[in-house]
Amino acid sequence: DFASRELGLPDNGSYRKYADLGRPYVVWNVFATDELSIEPREWCFPIAGCVSYRGYFAEADAEAFAAALRAQGNDVHVAGIAAYSTLGWLDDPLLNTFMHYPEIELARLIFHELAHQRVYAAGDSEFNESFAMAVEVAGVRRWLAREGSDAQRAAFASAQRRRDDFASLVLKYRDALDAAFRGDADAAHKRAEKARILSELQAEYRALRDGVWGGYSGYDRWFGQEINNAVLASIGLYHQRVPAFEALLAAEGGDLPRFYEHVAQLARLSKDRRDAELARAVASATARR
Repeated sequence: DFASRELGLPDNGSYRKYADLGRPYVVWNVFATDELSIEPREWCFPIAGCVSYRGYFAEADAEAFAAALRAQGNDVHVAGIAAYSTLGWLDDPLLNTFMHYPEIELARLIFHELAHQRVYAAGDSEFNESFAMAVEVAGVRRWLAREGSDAQRAAFASAQRRRDDFASLVLKYRDALDAAFRGDADAAHKRAEKARILSELQAEYRALRDGVWGGYSGYDRWFGQEINNAVLASIGLYHQRVPAFEALLAAEGGDLPRFYEHVAQLARLSKDRRDAELARAVASATARR
């Protein structure tokens, strides 16, 4: 009700009914890159267009596809996904895969998935996910201002600062890898640079955790997995363009319907023009500071 009434998100049958899928995730997504690239591979489908991952309803099928990609020399990452949007073609249900989330995280997820129903650019996963991330954060802030307690607002602010720190850290090293891979060095040198950069990422995370975060270990599990190009690419899809969308929302004075219309106009442009407009939004916001 809050999402449709206060955030201008679709008011339909989504998240009005419950379904138990009998499994921990609704889908398992496979992300893949070349060994010496951070550009995610794409797969194309009817309606959804091209996306930077391939989803499976059975974990075994996802792992089998991932194994085949690894055998070809790719960097691969398999991630369990708690929810996804059918873009308004169907009424998406509340699922057992995320109903156990704390209240704030449940609100985050619903706002995020409904944002996909509001605006979607076929073939541009980075645009779509970053837009939905910006909407979820703006939505939770407004929801907490109306419905939350002081303790909830403080907890969200702390968690969001850590999320932002995490995204900035990962994107910093993703960009460092990209620069190394685009250089003129031979493959052996690039592999050595890749190992060095990923090692430095781990070291800087530990310093962040033990310093600024005061020992908060909530991201230890993420950093405990095998981190490769595909893992970093998956984070980039969700966070790379968030500052641009936040700048667009601020430029619209926080008016969400006007923001959605602006984003919808961008979604109708070519990807190159879209990216240029988003870059311009960040540059304008930086210049005003």
